[in-house]
Amino acid sequence: MRKSPGRFVLLLVGAFVFLFPFYYMLIGSLQAEPDPSVKGAFPSPGNLTFQNYTEINAAIDLGRSLLNSGIFTGGVILGTLVFGVLTGYALARLQFRGRGAVFNLMLLVQVVPFQLLTIPLYVMIVRSYGLADSYLGMIAPFAINSTAVFVFRQYFLQLPQELFDAARIDGASELNILWRVAIPLVKPALLTGVLLTFIGPWNEFLWPFLITKQQDLQPLAVSLSNYLTTVSARAANPFGAVLAGACVLAAPAIGLFIIFQRRFISSSLESGVKG
Repeated sequence: MRKSPGRFVLLLVGAFVFLFPFYYMLIGSLQAEPDPSVKGAFPSPGNLTFQNYTEINAAIDLGRSLLNSGIFTGGVILGTLVFGVLTGYALARLQFRGRGAVFNLMLLVQVVPFQLLTIPLYVMIVRSYGLADSYLGMIAPFAINSTAVFVFRQYFLQLPQELFDAARIDGASELNILWRVAIPLVKPALLTGVLLTFIGPWNEFLWPFLITKQQDLQPLAVSLSNYLTTVSARAANPFGAVLAGACVLAAPAIGLFIIFQRRFISSSLESGVKG
């Protein structure tokens, strides 16, 4: 089919509009002298420097904050994948009394805003379990993601029943069926679950801020929030310092999407069924 030049131009304009804020954020973070006007999007080379990154690193220790965010987010992703896959598989493929009620309850949980649960969760995690000032205290409330459970369940429901019947006839246990049959066929769901889960805890600042006031345990989002409200005004270029922090916070999420975006392809679910 012949490609239309008008369509190409339209896509090019759309890509420019979408990418321009990221470009402006990067260029603004490198400016020695702030220029919030449109002209500032095309600065002279002499006005570009890494001083803003140096100042923000000296204030909050970017390396340590990134490590804290990695531990917090990695723990949440691990819990989401393990518990989410097990729960999604059970709701999709196992027959037990009350399965429908459990699924309906899971959907109901998605309607409740997390902010409404913050106070009771804080009391339970900090006072009852004594997990203040710890990574586990930050990870525990996010270890099970109902949205990820729903995604996994829907993918498992699409798999042909014949695959599971054949595996059970061969004597495979449910865990073997899950590991060797189901999971290899739902890799797009796993990648979707990773990305959906990553964005939330990586940008979360309220809950980690409540759990710990120790700077050496705070994730990057919390450190940046504290920096923006207390220190950034005293920086040589507050505008550039804010954008530098935003670039550091956004870079891992953008990198993760670039790495995984080509893998979001539909798998042939019927390929495992003969004739």
